[in-house]
Amino acid sequence: MYMWAARVRTRIKRRPAALTVLLTVVGYAAVLGVFLVPEFQALFPKLTAQEVDLLAHAIAAVNSVTIITLSLGWYWIRNNEVRKHAAAMISSFILVLVFLGMYLPKVAGGGTKYFVGPDPAYYAYLIMLAIHIALSILAVPVVLHAVILGISHTPHELREETPHALVGRIAAGSWLLSLILGVVTYLL
Repeated sequence: MYMWAARVRTRIKRRPAALTVLLTVVGYAAVLGVFLVPEFQALFPKLTAQEVDLLAHAIAAVNSVTIITLSLGWYWIRNNEVRKHAAAMISSFILVLVFLGMYLPKVAGGGTKYFVGPDPAYYAYLIMLAIHIALSILAVPVVLHAVILGISHTPHELREETPHALVGRIAAGSWLLSLILGVVTYLL
């Protein structure tokens, strides 16, 4: 078992950009599929209004926890606590997978929500939602690349041989802002 894991890690280490592209395409396809492809939407059950509301609340909770784990990861790497940083970032990534596990069925199951409120708040909501969506789209490849580098390289290699620090700053910053705006738009 260990030999298999070592071989996989070596392959990932040799081609992190290729794996980043592959996983980015898969992620984009899944999200676009629930919006645009009826056959993909049909894989998910239709949801009741109560189920949509429950998923919306759960998604906001998961994203709020992710904001905390990302912030801790950022704090810990600034204080050279590499193991804590790695644990926080992997936890954040797992939470994003949990988010996707709720978001895809919510959207595919008919879980769209409409803003009800005064016009000025509606316009603020639309601006924040647009920024949130744009950052979400842009964050996917850099987050994936940072995670792939992080799990396939040693801390020394990450510092000396990879762009992990730069990619990580871009990934964490865009991801964090996207999550914050997502939670704020949920609250609106």
